[in-house]
Amino acid sequence: MKNSEVWPLKAYKNLDFLNSPDARIVRIISEFLEPMKRFREHGIKDTIVFFGSARITSRFDSSRRLREVQREIRRRKRPTSALEKRLQYAQTDFEMSRYYDDAVELARLLTKWSLSLSDNHRFVICSGGGPGIMEAANKGASLAGGPSIGLNISLPFEQASNKYITKELAFEFHYFFVRKFWFVYPGKALVIFPGGFGTLDELLEVLTLIQTKKIKKSMTVLIYGEEYWDQVLNFNSLVRWHTMLPRDLKLFKFANSPLEAFNYLKDQLTKNYLSPNRVKKN
Repeated sequence: MKNSEVWPLKAYKNLDFLNSPDARIVRIISEFLEPMKRFREHGIKDTIVFFGSARITSRFDSSRRLREVQREIRRRKRPTSALEKRLQYAQTDFEMSRYYDDAVELARLLTKWSLSLSDNHRFVICSGGGPGIMEAANKGASLAGGPSIGLNISLPFEQASNKYITKELAFEFHYFFVRKFWFVYPGKALVIFPGGFGTLDELLEVLTLIQTKKIKKSMTVLIYGEEYWDQVLNFNSLVRWHTMLPRDLKLFKFANSPLEAFNYLKDQLTKNYLSPNRVKKN
């Protein structure tokens, strides 16, 4: 009696292989190609990217937590040091929450403007896909009735995609450097809200690429919240110590209100990409 025929598993269907170190290059290429296909299918030509902290919450949520701590303090005749620290933490979160609400409003204004263009697939809001400022950006686009992109990243502590991302434009990356590529490649403007290590990494890498002319297209960089950033990064000191040239200060601009930021971004994007007299740039 003959043995049953055996059909070996094709390499591209072998999950053990695809998840192994040997197939790392296949996974990297997949994270390049799959977003490209989806962007093409949905007519995404270019984006406005929002960076900022995942820890900043809305004014509504932060005020609720602040009131809870304040009520607990009132119930106690002598608040503990731990409770006093919680109060300080909640007060700081409440102060920072204005940036969440400003990000919502700025993304809403930009999306409303984008939808008014003859080609309303231009300048789609893109975020890192998670909570905080990322959520605020996607929320603002949603409130304006427009699409938005979320480029989420798998982390040891789970960061679920926020609910405001357009379903077909929600991505999940494993490799940070491929995710960064998709932030920058279709991006025509970057808006940097207050943030930590990740936001600093993204801001400084983009400024380095612009400074060294690795990015040849016109890339508008707007840093939001001068009060915060002046305490975190002192660009003038870099110039003072000759580690940065004075002209490098022109690579970015500060803004402190949604309307100020919107008007600047609109003017720059119109001049660089919508004006009939613009110089064509790759």
